[in-house]
Amino acid sequence: MESISFDSLLQLLADGRMKELQTQLTGMNAVDVAEFMEEAGADRLPLIFRILPKGLAAEVFSYLDSDQQAVVVDSISDAELGALVEELYVDDAVDFLEEVPAGVVRRALANATPATRDVIIRFLQYPENSAGSAMTIEMVEFHSRCTVGEAIAQIRRTGVDKETIYTCYIIDDSRRLIGVLPLRHLLLAADDTPVADIMDLNAQIISVGTHDDREKVAEIARKYDMLSVPVVDYENRLVGIITIDDIVDIIEEENTEDMEKMALMVPSETEYLKTGVLTQARSRIVWLLILMISATFTGQIITGFEHSLALFTGLTACIPMLMDTGGNAGNQTSTLMIRGLALGEIHTRDYLRVLLKEVQVALLCGLALAAVNFLRMLLLDWLGVQPVGSMMTIVVVCLAMVCAVVVAKCIGCTLPIAARAVHLDPALMAGPMITTIVDALSLLIYFSLARLLLMG
Repeated sequence: MESISFDSLLQLLADGRMKELQTQLTGMNAVDVAEFMEEAGADRLPLIFRILPKGLAAEVFSYLDSDQQAVVVDSISDAELGALVEELYVDDAVDFLEEVPAGVVRRALANATPATRDVIIRFLQYPENSAGSAMTIEMVEFHSRCTVGEAIAQIRRTGVDKETIYTCYIIDDSRRLIGVLPLRHLLLAADDTPVADIMDLNAQIISVGTHDDREKVAEIARKYDMLSVPVVDYENRLVGIITIDDIVDIIEEENTEDMEKMALMVPSETEYLKTGVLTQARSRIVWLLILMISATFTGQIITGFEHSLALFTGLTACIPMLMDTGGNAGNQTSTLMIRGLALGEIHTRDYLRVLLKEVQVALLCGLALAAVNFLRMLLLDWLGVQPVGSMMTIVVVCLAMVCAVVVAKCIGCTLPIAARAVHLDPALMAGPMITTIVDALSLLIYFSLARLLLMG
């Protein structure tokens, strides 16, 4: 729903016509209701939340951000908070309690039922960013001895409280996961057919462990096109599932984290506009200092070749072009490598194949750039815009450009794969890091060729 459609709802709120507003909100999607509450402002959140039906209120609450949830929690009684926690799916309740102060956690757990409290505490003990911390226990599970009729009856009886009913999980006496059964297979089978008879016993069971990284969950869901991923413990007992809505959130968070790392920033879980200036500065300053200090090497290289620059002034004008070209070439390759590693298209064992391919690409790109640059420098020299001094100077610049592109692309593919080999995030080896290294090497190659060919 577009924000302009909220005008009539805001007018109902302003006029105090709460019964009409309640009727309108009840017919809306929970996501749109949460968006409307954000539009209405924090001071009106509690009022709107109170008029929502209990089931819708819990669903809407799960779509509010942590600040809005805090406003709602502060405005309701302990009994209402306990009822809200009971209505939330377990994974949504855990997500909420992970973001709030300890006092709110104690208050919520104190007013939840013992069963709910025990489940939430168990979930909160899983490591952050693990599969266990993102899963839910609201799933459809059957024993292998169950018949199709019994299974469908169970779904009708309990399905309203499950996050998804489209994939059913089959367990044995020890709760070990022994099979997965799509709902359509149940609906198309006779009622007296044992579930085990319509389950493919030879099919590979795809699952993740409770302590596996959430990034693995997203990778498996993408690879096998799964709407939900089962989570098992170290004895292969089914303990929960991770549904597609949470998988999408995981993918978004991982992509955001990778983008921040590629920009050499400390990843943040807080929205930009809600992050303080000091926090933003701290997340950026460390790598800026490292890159600034590392640029000392570039300065030392230029200082070491000052005599050459003084003799051949045409060399100085080409420094920015060479550095930019090398940096851009390295960034192109590193971006492809990081993406390929993240998607599982490239592995550390593929390094030599990747290196050979990038060298070939670099030679083609470098020669094309050098040819165009050769004509460009001739034209600028003829026009008197940028005198180069001699034909050999142009040759040096073009040769240095080819070498810089080759070196840049080799570094761009090597560093991300090397990072993965030593269990670091390849995203760290991107952008500014590549550029800084390539700049220094490009200048070193450039001035070494100049000294060899122009002064040798």
